[in-house]
Formats: sequence, C-alpha cells, structure tokens
Amino acid sequence: MTDYVLSETTRKKYQGISCATICTALFKRGLRNQFIQDVRPLSQKPQNMVGQAFTLRYIPAREDLNPLSVFQNPQHPQRAAVEQCPPGHVMVMDSRRDPRAASAGSILVSRLMVRGVAGVVTDGGFRDSPEIAELGIRAYHNRPSAPTNLTLHQALDINVPIGCGDVAVWPGDVVVGDNEGVVIVPAGIADEIADEVIEMTAFEDFVTEEVLSGRSIIGLYPATREETKTDFARWRQAKGR
Repeated sequence: MTDYVLSETTRKKYQGISCATICTALFKRGLRNQFIQDVRPLSQKPQNMVGQAFTLRYIPAREDLNPLSVFQNPQHPQRAAVEQCPPGHVMVMDSRRDPRAASAGSILVSRLMVRGVAGVVTDGGFRDSPEIAELGIRAYHNRPSAPTNLTLHQALDINVPIGCGDVAVWPGDVVVGDNEGVVIVPAGIADEIADEVIEMTAFEDFVTEEVLSGRSIIGLYPATREETKTDFARWRQAKGR
C-alpha cells in the first residue's frame, strides 16, 4: 500500500505521453520490466488511461469452492472489487496470464465506468469484448474469452500486490495505458517521471519534425551536437513548449 495520491496535475501530464517514452524514462532508473506483456487495448481512444492501481487477484479455480452459486454472496471478491474500486483508479486484475476464461464481462465493466473508474486491465480475457470496446472506458486484455471466470479462475484477494502480464503491480502505483498497451509507474517516483516525460516528449516531437523534413538522425537523436540543442531551444520558444 502507499500513501501517494495522484494529483490532477500529474494525471494530465500522463494523458498525452506514450508508454514508449515512459518506459525509456523508467529504464534510466534501472526499471526494465514495467510494460505489461501481451495486453492490448480493446479499442483505440484519443486520450490515455491514467489512474492509480486497485487490484484483484485470481487463483486457479477449485471446483468444490467455485460453483456458480458463489455469485449470490454480496462479498464475492470479484463483485466486491467492482463496487470498491475508487473513482479515478484503474482496476488491474491478475488472471495468471490465462485468457481461456473471462476476467469480467460488459456488465461489470459498465458498472466500473458508471462509477467513474478510469480503466480496467487484465492479463486474461474479457467476455462481451465487442460491447466493452464501445464503452467510454479504457479496457485492456490479452484476447476475447467467452467462458465465465468461474471455470478456471477463483477471485481471492482485493487490493494486494499482484502480477499482471509479468509486471509487479502494487496498489496505488500509477497505471498509464495508451493505444499500444499499459505501463506501471511506481508510486514513489510517479511525479518526477511525469515531469521528465513531458520534457522527453517535447524533444521527440521536435526530432520527428526535423526527420520528416529530411534531417539526419546523426547528432540529432540523441542530441550530441550543440546545434541540435540550439535548434530545439528555438523550436520550443516558437511552439510555446
């Protein structure tokens, strides 16, 4: 758990930053494994998903403990997690990288959306994925899955450290999802990473313009020539960035 609270200022900074740029900033600090593997967006959206992690952990189902009747219990961990995930957070599910049974479906994801949750991520699969793709909430999974989670997964723990797509996710970490995938930013460095990636993105946008105009990447990317730094400073002033 963490006492960190994501500010609106930091949230807005991450909304326009690519996961690729964030991964580079994290790599500079020795963090090599923060991009969730084999998890993709169900649909393309104009703005990033940004929020603190609220987690749900599944274990392999045991048939005598996981019949359909468990959903009648209002404290069932899956149902309880949907109702407890705070607005503005991202619900992240550890489904053991197994998409053969659904982590959730359109009704539960719709409930998360109505409650103001920023997004939902699983390293398993969603059922009703075409319907989820049309919702106004960012959703990421491995691939579509029709069977109920009960056939293979047993929901167990709410808001504990989990593994999702081979990445350690702690409650309160900052989760950023773009149109490629999802990256986890440790809460303790989330604000400083946000400041850094804003600067990195400005430089990358400058470089892109220069390359598209025909400029060589040598001395430009990375900026090993003084003229590049001068040109970048002039570009930032002209662009107001």
